[in-house]
Amino acid sequence: MFVERLDKARSLMAEQGVDVLMLSVGADLPYFCGYEAMPLERLTMLVVPCDGAATLAVPRMEAPRVVERPEVFEMRPWDETEDPVGIVAGLAGPAAVVAVGDHMWSRFLVELMGAMPRAQWRRGSEVTSPIRSVKTADEVERLRAAGAAVDRIAGRLQRGEIELVGRTEADVSAELGRQILAEGHDRVNFAIVAAGANAASPHHEPGGRVIGAGEVVLCDFGGTMVGDDGVGYCSDITRCVYTGEPPAEFDELYEVLFEAQAAGVAAVAVGAAAQDVDRAARSVIAGAGYAEYFVHRTGHGIGTEAHEDPYIVEGNREPLAAGNAFSVEPGIYVPGRWGARIEDIVVASPDGPDPLNRADHRLAVVA
Repeated sequence: MFVERLDKARSLMAEQGVDVLMLSVGADLPYFCGYEAMPLERLTMLVVPCDGAATLAVPRMEAPRVVERPEVFEMRPWDETEDPVGIVAGLAGPAAVVAVGDHMWSRFLVELMGAMPRAQWRRGSEVTSPIRSVKTADEVERLRAAGAAVDRIAGRLQRGEIELVGRTEADVSAELGRQILAEGHDRVNFAIVAAGANAASPHHEPGGRVIGAGEVVLCDFGGTMVGDDGVGYCSDITRCVYTGEPPAEFDELYEVLFEAQAAGVAAVAVGAAAQDVDRAARSVIAGAGYAEYFVHRTGHGIGTEAHEDPYIVEGNREPLAAGNAFSVEPGIYVPGRWGARIEDIVVASPDGPDPLNRADHRLAVVA
């Protein structure tokens, strides 16, 4: 798997005229070699020449954490008294064009630029993103397993099995986090719980506000499931519940949102532009008079990162490819009053949209 991924990277490097790819902290590193570096001030770097063997430069104290894969990379542990930037520059050789991972710490990039003054620098995502954004059948199944896990939590939320009224947003968020781990995830990426007017803030930070009766509660949560290969795949779902009978005005808003999200999913097709999915969802919301209250893109790619290419937004004319996985999550947010969002992860397939989340999309009413 890793050999194949690096071979694809080298092919793209050759097409783009990139001599060396450098990957440090972030999702690219485990995706291409199976090792997830700790975000330390000590430099870890996978150096991938276009026409040579890859080498993983790693602090010697971190080397025991690395699963050695000689067919994928050679390992170069470095000691505390050595210069890791000099080691990486030496591994790169007289490279004219270097692509660096988007999440590399700037301190290391600045030092590398000084150590390699003749090199031209590019974003590593120009090489890695086209590979990572097209999921294999195995990757889709891993995303599906993660999606099914959060579906089960959403189902409990919708059935009233997770108590809301009288608890703080932060307390409910913590419970969602515990359930994400209990459902087989290795990490909790986020667990947004936003009640009442707080639901009008798409990325609300759960706090001490006590959830009351007769209000909407928006829950957006997900985590990462790590496989035996050291690579993790993410989940992400949003559902809303109402603690009591919702007023007609909110019912109307939610019905528009329900139709918009369904329209976005239906627009997913191989070859369609990413922006077409955004337009399909947004047109429903705009047609109902809520255009000003839909304040973000319709979706983001997902895989080894919770947010990655492709982005489902106006202006992205890139055609969707079979294997692209992304969220479809329109929202309507009325400041000072309430908000709502419905989110599924969907895969573009030759047979049409393949939603990975199956939890009920209707507004759940709980006591």
